[in-house]
Amino acid sequence: MNAPLKKLNELTGVVFDGRRSGYVPPKSLSISKKLRLHRKARKEIDPVTFEVVRHALWNVNEEHGATIQRLSGSPVAMYALDLNPSILTEDAEFVYFGPYMQYMSGVTDTQVKWTLENRSDNPGIKDGDMFLANDPWVGAAHQMDVMLLCPVFWKGELFCWVTNCLHQYDIGGITPGSFCPSARDAFDEGILIPPIKIVEGNEIRRDIEEVYLRSSRKPSAVALDFRAQLAGNMTAKDRVLALISRYGAETVKGVMRKIIDDGERAFLKKLAKLPDGVWRDRTYIECCRPGDRNVHRVMLTLKKTKNKLVFENEGTDPQAGAINATYSGWRGAIMVALNELLCWDQYYAVGGALRHVEFNPTPGTLNCADFPASVSTAPVQCMEISLYPAYNVLSKMIYPDPELRRDVMCIGGTSQWPATIFRGIDQWGERYGYLLVDPIGGAIGAFSHADGISTGGQARTPICKLPNVEHTEQSFPVLFLYRKEIADSGGAGKWRGGLSAESCFIPHGTDKITQDTLSSGNAIPTSTGMMGGYPGAVNRYRFLRDSNIFEKIKSSELVGDIDELQGKPETLQLRQQDFVQNPSDVYAVLWSGAGGFGDPLERDPAKVQADVDNGDVSAEAAHDIYGVVLSDPEATAKLREEKRRGRIGKPSGKKLDGEVSLRATESLAMRGGRWCCAKCATDLGPLEQNYKAGCVRNDLPIKASNPIVGDPRRFIDPTPQFRQFCCPGCGLAIENEIAIAGDPVLKDVELR
Repeated sequence: MNAPLKKLNELTGVVFDGRRSGYVPPKSLSISKKLRLHRKARKEIDPVTFEVVRHALWNVNEEHGATIQRLSGSPVAMYALDLNPSILTEDAEFVYFGPYMQYMSGVTDTQVKWTLENRSDNPGIKDGDMFLANDPWVGAAHQMDVMLLCPVFWKGELFCWVTNCLHQYDIGGITPGSFCPSARDAFDEGILIPPIKIVEGNEIRRDIEEVYLRSSRKPSAVALDFRAQLAGNMTAKDRVLALISRYGAETVKGVMRKIIDDGERAFLKKLAKLPDGVWRDRTYIECCRPGDRNVHRVMLTLKKTKNKLVFENEGTDPQAGAINATYSGWRGAIMVALNELLCWDQYYAVGGALRHVEFNPTPGTLNCADFPASVSTAPVQCMEISLYPAYNVLSKMIYPDPELRRDVMCIGGTSQWPATIFRGIDQWGERYGYLLVDPIGGAIGAFSHADGISTGGQARTPICKLPNVEHTEQSFPVLFLYRKEIADSGGAGKWRGGLSAESCFIPHGTDKITQDTLSSGNAIPTSTGMMGGYPGAVNRYRFLRDSNIFEKIKSSELVGDIDELQGKPETLQLRQQDFVQNPSDVYAVLWSGAGGFGDPLERDPAKVQADVDNGDVSAEAAHDIYGVVLSDPEATAKLREEKRRGRIGKPSGKKLDGEVSLRATESLAMRGGRWCCAKCATDLGPLEQNYKAGCVRNDLPIKASNPIVGDPRRFIDPTPQFRQFCCPGCGLAIENEIAIAGDPVLKDVELR
């Protein structure tokens, strides 16, 4: 390293030499002696006081988020809910984070710990200060997710932190809106700001704010976003101080400690019910830069040993192009699934659980990228591709316990977001840039006991909802032709994944819209099913040039699908830039559906009939995937038996005797130290061996996984497969894999 850079690192505490993937907080923080921390907490608190203060703290978080929504006015805040508030202790343990975009809070504690270590001496952390930050190598999801960190003091001691994060409208970079799909590195993207004191003595530092706003194409909108965040922190700070004034500092701190301790006990109680083992998941992300036709592997390993969980990403491909995430983004993504599957009963209090969770990253990889990798598109690509496999490994870990089994949830919709980045001159003659928010409608994955929820939102944003079409049309120069749920988009299974939807629009009130696509999961399904379930639909762009839409409108004919129109179809690539949508050009965007659970041939035929009657499943899928002959139970039984035999040929294998010692998955059990089919007890081999080696393997074309999956050669060169592993005795689908041909079989379950 050259001398000036070394000196810069010494002065800032930030490593800019590309050797680190992000700030990993040490177990013990080094904090300046200038900063006094409030440590005293009452140990004995009566139950009534505890519940009153606990709920008051939660309401602080709710009011905090609502304040940002109301004051920002940004569609990102109002409709996408792309924000989240948090409350942390004086030393940055989570008390609560909010029900908005949860992975934003998942990176907050790293930001606060970095600030404590690197700002407590110079320039100091004092009452009336706030710190602005958006550096992904310190603790942001991407540069547009700007954090505002507010220390709360009581009688000269740092009592706690209230913080928030909001996706800003535009903070610079080569693409309006700051999603930069062709960025070569971070220097092509928006401004990077390690935590910097922007509010001092309760006053905004104009010099700092002006530097921050200078990079934006929409400085007035960003300034309003910042003030909304400022108001949110001020509101939360006032509410916390009011609680302290009423109940006493030691009581409020005691409640905070008890919230964390209670969460820890509940987490350990769950872990004690589960076997030790290793669970793995593998998925793929497509197109790292314009023109790229490769796929890039992402691996996730979860190891459980007694009361400790360790997450690793070893085996993930090296960082590439403009799809990367940093360590903090990877960690924050996994924390979403951890919160929802293991801490949901703690009301978004994950601090106690995190005492027993370790993150062991491999630097220089797609989701632990070294500086200065491009990371502006991380939340819709490598963070999503890190989050959703976590549902699979955590669900397989908790499945063996009959009570926790009900919390299993398959991957939901928008497991890769099909971004539609549009810009130009709006209906008022002003420049704009925006991202179509509709995919926030998502879909919820199937459960172990119930179907998923169609367009039920995104599990990572529990209170999200689709924006009203009228609101989008009011804000931007577009006219929607339709928005509808799509049949067969939910993954097939014993329990079906939720359906996703498609939005279709044309320009309105403008001469043209300039568009970029930014997507993955269009060739290879990323909402993989679980335990024999099939994946949800892929993302899909459909574009029709020079259509006859105005003839339809003139004759008062409603359009129910883009295929009803005449025109010139055009296949959009996954990172196609600067293509123009003219007034008669029609654009339809479908987002990925949710994964299914269990073998589709095990689904109740009456439920399949109801799905067909409701338009959720096509008659063709009912026959080909579910093996159901509508309104004919006898023919259905015969067809299903034919399909099971078609999977395995002549039945083979021996049956194991004895009791089931453990149910590892829906279709996989343990008897006498060996794997076996959970349905018919056919032997699948010793526990030391991958159970898939004892199954009949069928390598199917990727199109067989979901009716909406098209020809992958439109987008990628490698050949993806839909691998099915079936019981040789009865033909039950034990598990499925989405894999690139030539990749080894995944050992997804390994019990100790």
